[in-house]
Amino acid sequence: MKPKNHLDRAADGLIAPDYIDAHGRPQQVSTLTRERLLGLMQPQNAGASPLPPAAIFRQGEPLTLSPVLLSAASWQLTSEGGACWSGRCAAGETLTLPPLPDGYHQLTLEHEAQRYGCCVIVAPPRCYEPPALLAGESLWGSCIQLYTLRSAHNWGIGDFGDLRRMIDETARRGGAFVGLNPLHALFPAEPESASPYSPSSRRWLNILYIDVNAVPDFQQSEAARAWWRLEATQQALQAARRTEWVDYPAVTRLKLEGLRLAWQAFRLRDADDAEAAAFEDFVEAGGDSLLCQGLFDALHAEQRKQDGDSHGWQSWPDAFQHPDSAAVLAFRIEQSDEVRFYLWLQWLAARQFAACWQRCRQHEMAIGLYRDLAVGVARDGAETWRERELYCLEASVGAPPDILGPLGQNWGLPPMDPQVMAARAFEPWITLLRASMQDCGALRIDHVMALLRLWWIPQGESAAEGAYVHYPVDALLAILALESQRHRCMVIGEDLGTVPAAIVDKLRDAGVYSYKVLYFEQASKQAFRAPGQWPRQAMAVATTHDMPTLRGWWRSDDLRLGSKLGLYPDKDVLAGLYRDRQAARKALLQTLLRSGALPPRRRFQRGGARMTRALSQAILGYLADTQSALLGLQPEEWLDMTTPVNVPGTVDAWPNWRRKLSATLEEMFSDPAVDALLAAVDRGRKGMK
Repeated sequence: MKPKNHLDRAADGLIAPDYIDAHGRPQQVSTLTRERLLGLMQPQNAGASPLPPAAIFRQGEPLTLSPVLLSAASWQLTSEGGACWSGRCAAGETLTLPPLPDGYHQLTLEHEAQRYGCCVIVAPPRCYEPPALLAGESLWGSCIQLYTLRSAHNWGIGDFGDLRRMIDETARRGGAFVGLNPLHALFPAEPESASPYSPSSRRWLNILYIDVNAVPDFQQSEAARAWWRLEATQQALQAARRTEWVDYPAVTRLKLEGLRLAWQAFRLRDADDAEAAAFEDFVEAGGDSLLCQGLFDALHAEQRKQDGDSHGWQSWPDAFQHPDSAAVLAFRIEQSDEVRFYLWLQWLAARQFAACWQRCRQHEMAIGLYRDLAVGVARDGAETWRERELYCLEASVGAPPDILGPLGQNWGLPPMDPQVMAARAFEPWITLLRASMQDCGALRIDHVMALLRLWWIPQGESAAEGAYVHYPVDALLAILALESQRHRCMVIGEDLGTVPAAIVDKLRDAGVYSYKVLYFEQASKQAFRAPGQWPRQAMAVATTHDMPTLRGWWRSDDLRLGSKLGLYPDKDVLAGLYRDRQAARKALLQTLLRSGALPPRRRFQRGGARMTRALSQAILGYLADTQSALLGLQPEEWLDMTTPVNVPGTVDAWPNWRRKLSATLEEMFSDPAVDALLAAVDRGRKGMK
């Protein structure tokens, strides 16, 4: 056997030298790519401590450690609940700990006048599952992109007031949840950076979702009421509501102007006022993370005033590029009111979102709110500004070339360094999960394969010139199960694309629900998967935010648009995709006929059948009959819409994350056809137990 070189030894288990592509063919990764990626990671001082930063066990496993000792040492163990144990450990001896409950426990080793710590994490075997699912019920809910909602009340973008109404209407019709796009903090000073999957921070919320009219200090402020009555305000408001696409700059200007007036009123509250005290408690609980978010947003706004081309902290003057610098401290003192304004906006957003969660509980929805966790953060946002060492800023994550993306994908998101995560006892992962599982009953993890591996692309290279970097999947899944059980929050893993066999069983055994999209459930050239063959531990959906609507898919609108935008390398690839789509339509029609979802009418039996409301409802009825425990329905399908909300692989060529629904909430839920569809779905789901 050929001896391993330095690169092979350093990258062992971390950077894969090869991979199997979407066509089942082995692909080699160049030595140069592996060298570049390895050079981006933080070097770890292996062997400095006799204990690992964290030791993770599943409940029932023996709690044994093997400290690297040259002589005897004493140890002390403190459980999360405060119980203590102590003892001695000789060199070369296995340290066996007493049985511990699920949780985070602290082990301290004293050796040769040094103290070393290790977080002992004991996790349950599976993630939380709601009692209704364990009892065999089949549930359904609405899946929305919150910003797309229209209403008679919002300010040109869907908000938490609209979410409350969506909860009420969904619950009234028997729905068990409302699914959401990522609600992560974006860039108030740069509103055109609108992708919910490229956030400034995943720890905090997008303040544009605040329902300004519901803010008490806006309602009570004389200045705010006078501003509200101005003809110019009402004209701007109506213009923002009427647009087909969300006008982020206009919405941001309106909301920040109204909220600043409300902030001036809030600042006049006495220190012992209940609302003022609640805000101070929120700031204290948010700690450095919240403070950095407020600082970042205030600094970003200031830098944009001075330089309209300033797009994030990497383009700021050097003095402001680190949150601990003297210049940032001076800014924090001099602009304290502005910083606190942004902290207050986070408080408002958190309170309104929590109120939506309480609304779900009042309706006794089996799941309630279902949040979405993006796979990463923007390179120049608040999170990377604060956590410089955690992210590899000279790489980005994406996907290698596959059937749907022949050129590969580069999402422009810097990856977390897996070695830094482990060295910090997985605190970044724990903190992220706790923020994401707040006030919800389910969490969708975007690109869940990232728990096992991520496709890293060196800066300046094409998406094809990357490599898979491995992550400590067993540790991450154990912590996921622990936080899931503690928050009573089930987990759904978005497992689309090239799914490595190594993670399929791990996800299933850990209680993570799969994510099944209709378009990918074609079992053969002649048929889609029969309803009874869909997996139980899964969520079924017709489509997603990254894919065409049902009508758009049927008409191949996505292929025509992709060709127009230059997303396919040549016409042969495009022709092949057209042929595949035609065959898929025929297979789906045959499946609908066989399953009884579609009446056996001759006009439906041809591959060229038109997409009609009846056919759309038949497809959704077929999905409602599947054995999957969860079914997610998008309003785009109820409204028979064509235009996609996002076209992957584009940045400026298509107005992503802006397309609104074609009807207001009021119109949609007063439509007898929508009522009939949801009633049929509800009957079908309830009749499956």
